[in-house]
Amino acid sequence: MARPSPYPLELRRRAVRMVAEVRPEYETEWAAMKAVAQKLGIGTTETLRKWVRQDQIDAGARPGTTSEGSVTLLGV
Repeated sequence: MARPSPYPLELRRRAVRMVAEVRPEYETEWAAMKAVAQKLGIGTTETLRKWVRQDQIDAGARPGTTSEGSVTLLGV
């Protein structure tokens, strides 16, 4: 079983929104993610990248298993 995230849900949502908002100011999406992660005190940029990708999947903009679908697969 995966351990719970040390980051509150609202922080994760805010970080994902911030990446979308500041993306035009940076040369790459990774650079935007890195800046947001540092600003919000998120341990690694990779953590934020995973949140952004999952948000894109949940929104239907990217293929993959949605958050809701993964909970169903786990039988929760």
